[in-house]
Amino acid sequence: MYTLPPHPRRTALALALAALPWNVMAEEITPLPPVTVTAPALTDFEGTVLNGDTLRASTVRDSARLLTEIPGVSVNPAGGISSLPAIHGLADDRLRLTVDGADLIASCPNHMNAPLSYVDPAQIEEIRVYSGIAPVSAGGDALGAVVQVETRGPAFAKPGERLLKGRLGASYGSNANVRGVNASAVLANDSLSLAYTGAASQADNYTAGSDFKTYDFSGRAGHTLPRDEVGSTAYKAVNHQLGLGWKSGEHLLEAKFAFQDVPYQLYPNQRMDMLDNTEHRMSLRYVGRFHWGELEARLYRQTVNHAMDFGADKRFYYGFLSGGPGAPVGTACGQMGNNCAWGMPMYTESRTTGGRVKAELALTARDLLRVGGEFQRYRLDDWWPPSGAGMWPGSFWNINDGKRDRVGMFGEWERQWDGQWKTLAGLRYEQVKTDTGPVVGYARAVMGNQLRDADLFNARDHARTFNDWDVSLLARYTPSATQDIEFGFARKTRAPSLYELYPWSTWSMAAVMNNFLGDGNGYIGNPDLKAEKAHTLSATFDWHAGDRAWEFKATPYYTRVTDYIDAIQWNAAANAPATTLTTQQFVTLKYVNQTARLYGIDLSGKLPLAHNALGDWGLKGLLAYTNGKNLDTGDDLYNIMPLNARLALTQKLGRWDNGVEVVAVRRKDAVSDVRNELKTPGYGLVNLRASYAFKQARLDFGVENLFDRFYFLPTGGAYVGQGTTMAINPSTQPKWGTPLPGMGRNFYAAVTLDF
Repeated sequence: MYTLPPHPRRTALALALAALPWNVMAEEITPLPPVTVTAPALTDFEGTVLNGDTLRASTVRDSARLLTEIPGVSVNPAGGISSLPAIHGLADDRLRLTVDGADLIASCPNHMNAPLSYVDPAQIEEIRVYSGIAPVSAGGDALGAVVQVETRGPAFAKPGERLLKGRLGASYGSNANVRGVNASAVLANDSLSLAYTGAASQADNYTAGSDFKTYDFSGRAGHTLPRDEVGSTAYKAVNHQLGLGWKSGEHLLEAKFAFQDVPYQLYPNQRMDMLDNTEHRMSLRYVGRFHWGELEARLYRQTVNHAMDFGADKRFYYGFLSGGPGAPVGTACGQMGNNCAWGMPMYTESRTTGGRVKAELALTARDLLRVGGEFQRYRLDDWWPPSGAGMWPGSFWNINDGKRDRVGMFGEWERQWDGQWKTLAGLRYEQVKTDTGPVVGYARAVMGNQLRDADLFNARDHARTFNDWDVSLLARYTPSATQDIEFGFARKTRAPSLYELYPWSTWSMAAVMNNFLGDGNGYIGNPDLKAEKAHTLSATFDWHAGDRAWEFKATPYYTRVTDYIDAIQWNAAANAPATTLTTQQFVTLKYVNQTARLYGIDLSGKLPLAHNALGDWGLKGLLAYTNGKNLDTGDDLYNIMPLNARLALTQKLGRWDNGVEVVAVRRKDAVSDVRNELKTPGYGLVNLRASYAFKQARLDFGVENLFDRFYFLPTGGAYVGQGTTMAINPSTQPKWGTPLPGMGRNFYAAVTLDF
């Protein structure tokens, strides 16, 4: 990514606040290709940065998994390229995720097209993560961390010269037969730059370390799955991006045009599968320097066309005359006409337009002022065409003409008081307006209370306005050359999403299709939801050698959330809260505001061990713990990663960089009772990695889960990857009670070539 050289008035301040180089550690909740962080930087209030070989060495095709290189970050598994990052117990919409400055939104009732799924790791140049207290200038409408992904920016030649360079890459993983290729090229002179990046990846279903099912039923005649195969984990994706850049003196202008095509991405913890997703995205960026400071402006536009239905491992035909949903497929199903459902097509279209302007004014050698504003206009249509049986003769409108518009502004003052103290204070205001149009079921019929629920929803006003205020206060104290302390307080707010406000049907079949949590349950929206408000205290204690040869960091944090959007079990027949808690099966829930708190600690460090004829030896490790509780009910919060740790022995010799990693995750006992969340046993994994760097090439290879250990993913949700998934609790499969398994042994290799 090209950036302008430092502003002269900020040079002294930048030198005084020089970035502290450090190597971050990561937790692994699934066996991943290990990545060595070679150039992250934790600068004052500027987050943690991943770039360089940290990204180049990865054979992961899921961009969200790159974030596990950062303490306190885990991922909630979903599709093969669509995992959802979780940071300090907050995930998905509660985080602010941007790609090239665009605040992207998942346009799917299952959040299958999450923001980070729109970019392949091979296209990424830099990832910046604010995992503790995020400055208000980093973004709003979120409770927790901010993740900013930047794809490769323009490169320019030296004056009077021409630049032509490129990169080719390929990777392979034995488990699931994962194949990936990528290419990039740049053609430029000293003022104009043309760049292309592209990537394609494909995988079959992966296998667990051993059998985890007692059945091989898929719901399709003649199609069965081995009992160690994790159904609905295959995918195929293609990404292209074209970039144009122009610079003149103190000004830079760049444009990027991105296209993604996902013909299929199957989901093991969702009842539907993505069978088509196309995205077109355009972004413009201007950066300029003036006598008073710097100005940055961004504008973006995204369109998404998304389709879901049952993939190869899930039952496709549903016929009433053969026993109704949940019964085995009868031979006459294909001849029943409207008595037989041919799948369950679900379509989503969205349009997102947004922009942002930020100015930095160096008031003095010690004072920096940031001011800015942004807007976002989001439109969503979510409808399910008729397919027969009870799903006809018309379309089911889940969200009709959904609207979510944001405008915001912020101000932030950063001051270096002396050689030891630095502070940052910021204030942000956002207004979020939402609305939606009238809805209708498949027909004005009583089945599943479609008529009742649609009439009740249409009779009320849907427009909502949320006025939100954010505050960030940060301080950094450096008592010596070997110690740093950073601490702060933040008040953050988040307005509900369209998929939390407006899904209206209490019919269990419709409700289970509105689930972005992967727990197998059904969810009903609530137009009366209030905005969530989080108050967070956090600190980072950093002890290290003067040259950072060794270091140890500890980050405790505490967050209390008022109007936290949780859920209660719902009685669809009475259209009222359930009077008794249903256990050991999938249930229907409704979103409600409650109060929650989260606390935890991240520990990380590194230590050199020896330097001898066999190379440089070292240890690095990480430990993370999070506890989340609903204070209104006493229930544990859903999908909280249990205590986990990783310890790695590293060795570097010449062009070789090798390591042995041990990953340990504690048993998960703290689960959400209202959701019937599944407990998982603890486990330990061993990973081996090696890499060799040539002059213009790099080879990475290794083994994940060396001993083929079987384990369940603590935040993987419920396994509903095969069988009769439309019925909430079918008489066949899937049954409640099986967590999502992790991947068994996997040999992998990747090569990149620069030219």
